[in-house]
Amino acid sequence: EVQLVESGGGLVQAGGSLRVPCAASGFRFGFDDYAIAWFRQAPGKEREGVSVISNKDGCAWYADSVKGRFTISTDNGKNTVYLQMNSLEPEDTAVYYCNAEDWSFKAYWGQGTQVTVSS
Repeated sequence: EVQLVESGGGLVQAGGSLRVPCAASGFRFGFDDYAIAWFRQAPGKEREGVSVISNKDGCAWYADSVKGRFTISTDNGKNTVYLQMNSLEPEDTAVYYCNAEDWSFKAYWGQGTQVTVSS
């Protein structure tokens, strides 16, 4: 069974940086055919995609709102995906969710971690 556990959220000032990890189990990084993504949901807003990375070839996609500021990466040895967030803005305040989707488009979600950016 696939399980995703986020951590590392917290409070940071605008302009600051934060790295949130998501530890995965139930599939193998760098081998199994999964797409791994970060989503976020701000209060009163719909959940939106932030970044996606292919587990097989490492190709990544970013939402326009975070391009150039956020970086998604994986550590295959630790089966962990990271979201490095730089130049944070108050608009980045949200609950950040880790997501994995297998070859049949079945999706798995973590419990989320709160990121709050103060102005």
